[in-house]
Parts: sequence; C-alpha cells; structure tokens
Amino acid sequence: MNSEEMNFCQSCGMPLMSNEVLGTEKDGSVSEDFCKFCYDKGSFVEEMTMEDMINFCAPKVAEAHSMDIKEAKKQMEEFFPSLKRWKQQ
Repeated sequence: MNSEEMNFCQSCGMPLMSNEVLGTEKDGSVSEDFCKFCYDKGSFVEEMTMEDMINFCAPKVAEAHSMDIKEAKKQMEEFFPSLKRWKQQ
C-alpha cells in the first residue's frame, strides 16, 4: 500500500494505513477495500445496516477524535453513503 494514498474501509470508514488491517477474500488474498474487522474470507463479518454501523462506530470515532457522539454520527451520515458497502442501499 502506497503511504501517499489514504484508503478507507468501504464498510466502516477506518483508515487502511497498513496491510495488517486489510480483510481477506475467499482465496486468502487481501481485500483492498475492507478492513479485517468488517470483512473476512470473502464476506462481511456481520450483516448490519448503515445505521447499525454508524451507531457501532460513532462512540469509537468520537473518543479517538475528542468529539461529541452526535457530531461523529453527523459526519459519518455524510461520509458513509459514499462507501462501496452502503452505496447500494
């Protein structure tokens, strides 16, 4: 992964800053699109809605960035529809 490009998990929005956090495809190859917490062996670890994902991630994002949970949710509600997993919904 090129350190100059910033990729994000196309499910949870987590920065994919190293190959160690990448999920895997059915054949064991790495997924360039999803983190290992969302995607493993070619499928999503847990089926959920975009709203479920936002509610799960918002407290972690708020804590990591010292922001209010409402603000974290607002930012995620704007960003998540652009992610591959949620574009179809």
